[in-house]
Amino acid sequence: MGGFSAGAERHVFSFAGVATAVLDDRGTVVRWSPAAAELLGRTAEEVCGRPLRELLARDCPDTEDDGFPADGTALLRHSCGDAVAVSFRVLSTEPAAESLVLLAPTRRVSHWEADANVLRALLSQDRLGIGMHDTDLTVMWTNITADMFGGSALPRGSRLTDVPALKDAKDAETELRQVLETGEPLVGKTLHMRAPDDPDRYLVLSLCAFRVEDAEGTPIGVVTMFADTPEQQRVRRRLDVLHAAADRIGASLDVRRTVRDLMDVLVPALGDVGWADLAEAVLNTDEPAKPAAGGGDLHLCRVTVTPDEGTAALFRPGEAIPRLPYSPELGDIQRGRPVVLDPDTVADVLGDPSLVHRFVPEDGRSGLWAPLFARGLVLGSVTVWRTGEREPFEPEDAELLGEIASRAALSVDNARRYTRERRTALTLQRRLLPPATTEGPAAETAGIYLPAGGGADISGDWYDVIPLPSFRVALVAGDVVGHGLDASAAMSGLRTAVRTLADLELDPSELLTHLDDLVRRLGQDTEWGKPAGATCLYAVYDPIARRCVIAGAGHPPPVEVRPDGTTRMLRFSPGPPLGVGGMPFETVTADVEPGSVLALYTDGLLDRYGGDLDAGLRWLTHRLATSCRPGQSLVEASRLLQADLGQTPPRDDIALLLARARAIPEDAMATWEFGADDSVVADARQAVRHQLVEWGLDDLVFTTELIVSELVTNAVRYAGAPVGLRLVRDDVLVCEVTDPSNTQPRLRRAGWSDEGGRGLFLVAQLSTRWGSRYGRNGKTIWSEQRLVPQEVDFEALM
Repeated sequence: MGGFSAGAERHVFSFAGVATAVLDDRGTVVRWSPAAAELLGRTAEEVCGRPLRELLARDCPDTEDDGFPADGTALLRHSCGDAVAVSFRVLSTEPAAESLVLLAPTRRVSHWEADANVLRALLSQDRLGIGMHDTDLTVMWTNITADMFGGSALPRGSRLTDVPALKDAKDAETELRQVLETGEPLVGKTLHMRAPDDPDRYLVLSLCAFRVEDAEGTPIGVVTMFADTPEQQRVRRRLDVLHAAADRIGASLDVRRTVRDLMDVLVPALGDVGWADLAEAVLNTDEPAKPAAGGGDLHLCRVTVTPDEGTAALFRPGEAIPRLPYSPELGDIQRGRPVVLDPDTVADVLGDPSLVHRFVPEDGRSGLWAPLFARGLVLGSVTVWRTGEREPFEPEDAELLGEIASRAALSVDNARRYTRERRTALTLQRRLLPPATTEGPAAETAGIYLPAGGGADISGDWYDVIPLPSFRVALVAGDVVGHGLDASAAMSGLRTAVRTLADLELDPSELLTHLDDLVRRLGQDTEWGKPAGATCLYAVYDPIARRCVIAGAGHPPPVEVRPDGTTRMLRFSPGPPLGVGGMPFETVTADVEPGSVLALYTDGLLDRYGGDLDAGLRWLTHRLATSCRPGQSLVEASRLLQADLGQTPPRDDIALLLARARAIPEDAMATWEFGADDSVVADARQAVRHQLVEWGLDDLVFTTELIVSELVTNAVRYAGAPVGLRLVRDDVLVCEVTDPSNTQPRLRRAGWSDEGGRGLFLVAQLSTRWGSRYGRNGKTIWSEQRLVPQEVDFEALM
């Protein structure tokens, strides 16, 4: 409708003074209320049947648009010719062809809106309680809740005397009756309300009241307003700061984060500028040394300053606090007492005016200095300053800061001790693992270990690379059930046991059987008498046979990545986890192409899809195929895998071992087989001599002939045919003699009159190391020599 401006906000109307009109679908007035006739001085007979837009004032432009905005303002023409500013709202009616228009003077509507906004603002205050009482002082309406003032509510239908915690209820009702009778308002009456947490302590409130009358001036009740007194406001501010400190401080187990949370609570709630200093030992997770009483080098380092803006002159985070002269105030700090400061006091304490601006913020007026004191140790200190025209600190503020600092100090100390224990556990875990990379004739290896939660929950995952005789290598991955130092200690014991059993050159299934028995016996020694279960994968790779023998105890199978990029899972029949017992362990033998990469891992690496291990295996196989390419180092491949895990700390520990298989060249090996005859000893010596000369190892001919002579002689005399002899050359020279006997060879020192018994003793002295291992059809005695021969005192051997 022309001349009407649509309002963006909904106006608030009262029934009093509202005029109405009914329009048809063309905007013609069909009904006109008496209030509308009074508003414009026009009767219903004058208006009905005419378009409402004809009542627009002359200065409003006409329009042909028959539409109506939902609400807005307009200037209508009074019968006397004056323009009347009105606010309106258009409401649809039934039948839909008609609409109802509500009109009221714009000035009156503005007053209604202002009144409603003021009332809404009053009722939304949580520190201002309002109640409407009738002439019997019964509550008709209130916004006072149970948590607004001392835990006591003022429900509808109650009276002040019904609130048990209100000490002055009867006197307050007497005052309210006087307000009701006289009309004189009540201002600033003090009331005492019992504190909910301490029956002997009272909260102090201020009561204001005024009488409410109807349109004829008849009293209809009293409005009461309850507010905090200045004293109570200080108490509430104190409680608010304490509650904020309880919520914020101690949520983190990081020392620096804890003191930053502390300063976020204190600034700006208590002061304008603040900082925290910690002992250097605390930052290193150690206990601080007791400083010299009252001064000296406090060994403090600035950790945080709040806010960052406008504090450049102060000591910055990371700077050490210099030596301070002796002062009683420092002595108080070291005894755990907070101190109220001012710039003059700081200048007197420092004795060096040039240092004042580094300890006092710009425009600093009043300060507090409190220690972070826990278990008899000063861990650091916290300082808060008020600047500008803010009121100076009072002794009660120092008590408040001392209480907060005491709580924060316990959190700092807990974080320090936790970090120290976590670091100890992580260091222990990492030092128990082998070097991240190794190089050997059998394989190049690289391993990674990622603790759960970024190191917050160390457990018993491990991997190991164990060199074995005859250039073989054992690859191990395991996971001890549980977390923490106990799991790490159990892992250490198992890793040591695996290495010890590996030296016996047991078959992988036999090794796991011994390990299972060990875990069950250890489990019987625990407090609860339960096995400390674990999983383990043990694989032995032989670079001569280019074959890998694998057995597992409840552990996921390894993955092989061939040089051509294809992958396969080296599946085997998994035995039960270690500590269960009663079930055998089976081995699987797999031919491994040189250059292939074997990946051994713990189940934490598969925990990417909410426990779906098949999906985890598919992801791992794909990532290994793309990361372990020929010519790319395994260190780089492990970094790519680690980066693909993302920045989020894993939920479980992850151990991963990558091993790229190598092979001993054919021309570095020589093999012979002899019958069970004493004459073959000379043949064996001659064959060895020719082979060593061909390899250019002439310096080893003499000692190797002696070793071969003794080993072949023993095999012929005590074991029978066939007797196998093999020489293998790489970084050392290995000599192996195989016979069909399972008798364990024993080393002994022969007497001076004995004719024999010196064979193995001679072999041991001529070798860097020697030993034996058993196969399905006999045993093999092996000996290793350095390629550069060592000096041998043959007279001492006799």
